[in-house]
Amino acid sequence: MKYAVVVFPGSNCDHDMFYALKKVMKFQVDFIWHQDVSLDNYNAVVLPGGFSYGDYLRAGAVARFSPIMNEIIRFAGKGKPVLGICNGFQILTECGLLPGALMRNQDLRFVCRHVYIRTENSDTRFTSFLQPKSVLKIPIAHGEGNYFIDQEGLKALADNQQIIFRYVDQNGDITPEANPNGSLDNIAGIINKQGNVLGMMPHPERAMELLLGSDDGRYIFESLKN
Repeated sequence: MKYAVVVFPGSNCDHDMFYALKKVMKFQVDFIWHQDVSLDNYNAVVLPGGFSYGDYLRAGAVARFSPIMNEIIRFAGKGKPVLGICNGFQILTECGLLPGALMRNQDLRFVCRHVYIRTENSDTRFTSFLQPKSVLKIPIAHGEGNYFIDQEGLKALADNQQIIFRYVDQNGDITPEANPNGSLDNIAGIINKQGNVLGMMPHPERAMELLLGSDDGRYIFESLKN
């Protein structure tokens, strides 16, 4: 597979993602500047974490209007995989590729630490390498990761098995204490109805080698590979 990692002004996890894809997974990968308008040569697109446009107005709200976004919407419409991590997740909700919104963390503080997330749906192209209810140790780093959607939207996510990851404790149990940002229903990641656009707040690209505390992030990229 050939990956495109989109770079916005303010992206700061783009090189982390490039390293994870190229050096660890041995994929072909290029940086794509946000003003580019073609993804014809790529099989998958990643919107990395960071602070696109300084998070002015709100996270992802300005990046949503970058020239590359119209192409990403077309790319996703063809059924090709799009992965948004942290700020990338925020951008995907802002442009309408994913439902809901990411708000300020419940305690209004930036949080940066490892958390545990549980795999709620292993029957996707992003999670097929995982067993149902698998618990992953993945780092987070965000100030606006509090996922929200109205009750009708939440029901639709549940009915369509679009909730992919939930925050849990080390034993895989959903508890208020395991939720680092106040996300509704402990949601850490969701997918679109078509199953080709995934947004998640935790950073799998920072959990690719045991030297860094966990290599659980590899399962997501192994799933895409296979």
